[in-house]
Order: sequence, then structure tokens, then C-alpha cells
Amino acid sequence: MSTFARLHALAAAALDRGDWVQAYRLAAQADAQQPGHPAPNHIGGVAALQLGRVPLAIAHLRIAAQARPAEADALAQYARALVMAHRMDEAVAAADQAAAAADAGDAALWDTLGVVYSKANAHEQAAHAFGRAVAAAPDSANHRFNLATCCLYFGRMEEAEREFEACVRLDPGYWRGHLALAQLRRQTPQRNHLARLQSLLERAASDVDARLHLHLAMAKELEDLGRDAEAFVHYRRGKAAWRDVSGYAPAQDQALFDAIERRFDQVPAGTPGHPGNEAIFVLGMPRSGTTLVDRILSAHPQVQSAGELGNFPAALHRAGGERGRSLAGMVECIPAGFDDWAGLGEAYLRSTRPLTGALPRFVDKLPHNFLFAGFIARALPDAPIILMRRNPMDTCLSNFRQLFAPESAYHAYSFDLLDIGRYYLRFDRLARRWIELFPGRILELRYEDLVDDQAGTTRRVLDFCGLPWDEACLRFDRAAGAVPTASAAQVRSSMTREYLQRWKRYGPALDGLRALLVDGGVQVD
Repeated sequence: MSTFARLHALAAAALDRGDWVQAYRLAAQADAQQPGHPAPNHIGGVAALQLGRVPLAIAHLRIAAQARPAEADALAQYARALVMAHRMDEAVAAADQAAAAADAGDAALWDTLGVVYSKANAHEQAAHAFGRAVAAAPDSANHRFNLATCCLYFGRMEEAEREFEACVRLDPGYWRGHLALAQLRRQTPQRNHLARLQSLLERAASDVDARLHLHLAMAKELEDLGRDAEAFVHYRRGKAAWRDVSGYAPAQDQALFDAIERRFDQVPAGTPGHPGNEAIFVLGMPRSGTTLVDRILSAHPQVQSAGELGNFPAALHRAGGERGRSLAGMVECIPAGFDDWAGLGEAYLRSTRPLTGALPRFVDKLPHNFLFAGFIARALPDAPIILMRRNPMDTCLSNFRQLFAPESAYHAYSFDLLDIGRYYLRFDRLARRWIELFPGRILELRYEDLVDDQAGTTRRVLDFCGLPWDEACLRFDRAAGAVPTASAAQVRSSMTREYLQRWKRYGPALDGLRALLVDGGVQVD
């Protein structure tokens, strides 16, 4: 056996057992024996991706994909790396090429493509890919879960429920499936999952992931039955299970807000930004109504929803040389004298293609873009920015009730009620700073105003965005298209007052949060 073959075999074995560092090292040695060979570059690229070295992974996987343009797996892994770098247009193109070459029976490949399409907000293609994965491997709980989630995004609730039930039937320990079923519809005394959830909790009491998902599922179902005090106990236990092992400290987010405020102690000078009002940014605290406004705007015939794009933070990261591992570090890597605002704006818009451009305007509704609103305002001076506001207590409670991606740096604060309160206080301070620094550029919109005066507030939003009035915006709940957010089920119903002042249902359980917000100068009633 040649040295190259031996190194390649050892690298492949290391990859199979999950030893990413060793796999990358051996693949690099094999590549040194035969530079540019697709096989070690494929292994090295996959290993680098697992290690979070995304630019390095792209470099290796590009070699493998270009050398083997008819090999679906090489193309799929390349697409996976590209989507992690928020190079969505290239990722979709590579995924399309992989899909054309894919074997119908390769369930894992189709699932990978579904994930790529989903992250690129190409949800029609994602639904097709996940469907192919289930057809090829109907006994996979993971494939069933992914297909069910896609069905939920498109409002196909009965199909979603069937697939989620299939998921937990195949694997009762697929904890996310139980929470998804609890959240899919309103539970009733005659139809709920409480007995099953309680039994599972008793059997999986030592499993952190189980406690997180099962307690939150119990809380949602008890809440639906009007048993709010019991529900809150489960919300607290579920969130605490993850908070205790996450290593999160509020100082992490305080450092981020401090870095942003230092960077924007005044409006930075420099060249003008990129012209045009194509992008409409809807941002604010999660669970403050951003999805509702996105649905209203995208019901307009001139506007499409692009979903929750990570493209602006990614463009900002590239502008800083892709240095800085944390969000705070990313902000601090933007040079103090940075003045290529037009380049930043143009890079952002280009990165949204081909998802955008079919209609004159599009909505980017990533809530946490509120962190970067100053950069957005400078880079795209004509782009409307809508900052959502909601009763602070309702906002904090809704963040506590919701399970965001546990690994997300954006949502690390969301596992403790007082951590959420502290985060809200810094959000509020930063929001007021943006309004002060960029007068007239940001529309502050209250969720409660939309509920109380849907037509008048909708007209105000359209006027701010420079859009003509259209009655379709009042019928947003009938609009087609995917809703890939935590509000996927909720926003398919018409406007309701049900979610106003929800915090008052919990009484003394929220006294600590209320005191924290009031002491921080926030009006809560």
C-alpha cells in the first residue's frame, strides 16, 4: 500500500469515529503526497467543518466538488459549508447540483440537502428533499422530524402532526418531537399528551436534554388547560436544566452591548452607504411581533419575505476580516476608521441572491439585527428599519416560554427569567440609542398598536416603507409561503388580543422580573 493510500485510509477511519483533529491532520498529510487529490480534501473539508473552521472547510470541499462534479456527496458537503458561511446563492446552486446527481435511496444525503435548503430559506426545495429522505428511510425518527418541521412551516398542520407522532413512535427519546407536538395546537382535556410526558419525565430524570424538552412540553399543555401555576413550575425546571450546564454568564452579553455602544458613541463618518430601499429590516427582541409584521408586509404584492437572514451579521464579520469568535469580538474587529459603508451594503444585498430579487422589495426579519441597526443604517441609508416593541413583561415571559436553539449565541440569555430581564434592559438602552443617533430612520412599532388598530397601524408601516396601500396586508393570515420561525402556527391565525397582558396570569411568580425591570427604569404596565 502506498503512503498516500495508507494516510487516506487512516484519515477516513478517524473521520468515521469522530476524531476530527486526527482526520484533518492525516488528510493534510495525504494531500501533501498527492496535492489537489479530491479524496483527502473531502475528508479534510468535512473534518474542518466539524471543527468550526468554515473558510478552511470551503477551500478543501471546493477542490473535492470541482474534481468530482457528478458525485452528490462531495457537492452536498460543499453546499453545507457554504450555507454555514451564509453564502446562500452558492449553497443553493451546489445543493441543486447534488440533488440532480443524488441516488433516490440515499436518505442521509437527501436529509443533508434538506438542511442546506432550509438554512438557505429555500423551503420548497427543503420539503422535497426531506420527503425524499423519509421515502428512502421511513424508520428514521430524525428524517420524520425534519419533514414534520417543514410541513409546520407551510401550515400543513395535520401532516406535521402525523410526522411528529411517527418520529416519537420510532424513537420515544427523540425529545424535540414531544415538545413540537405540544406546541403544534391547543391541547384540550380530551386530547393531550400529559400522561405520556409525565411517564417519560419519570424515566429520563437524569437526562438534561430530556428534562429541557419534556418540562417545556408539560408546561405548554398545562397552560393550554388553564393550569398556569403548574405550568410555570415546569417552565422554570425545563429552562434551569439547560441553564445549569450551559456555562452562560450575563457578562457575555454585557460585553457585546458594551462593544456596540463603544463602536457607536456617535454616528461614524465615512463614505455614503449603498443606495436603494429594496431591503426592509424588521428587528427587535425575539417574540415581540417581528414575524407578524413580516407576514403583513409580505402579503403586499411588491414585497417578498426572505425570512430570518443571517446575511448582514455575516457581511459585517467578513468586513472585519472574519476575526473574532464571539459576537462581541466580531464587533470589535470592525476597524475604528472603517468607511466602506457602500461596500458593506452592496455585499449584504448581493449575498441575499437568488432568494431575493423576484419582487421589488424584500423583508429581512432577523430579530437580533437590532444589535447591528447602526451598521445597517450607515450601510443602507435608504432601507427602512422597523423596530418592534411589546410590553416588556410580555416580551420577557414569551422569551422564557420559548425554546430557541440551545446552542445559539443570540439566545443564550433565554434560560433564566432574570437573565432575560437583564438582557431586555440592555436591549432597551441600545434601542433608544439607535433612535437618538438616527432620527427618522427607524420606525418604532408597538405590537399592541397592531392589535388595537390593525388597519391604521398597517397603513403607517406601509407609508414608512414607501409602499402603496393594499388590502391584502390586512389578510396576512391567508398568505401562502413558509413561516420558518417559532411563531409558525400562531401567525396563521387572524389578529387576536389573546396574547396581550399574558404576564398577569402568573401573578407572584413574575414579581422578581417586574422589580428588576422597574428598577432599570422600564415601564411595565
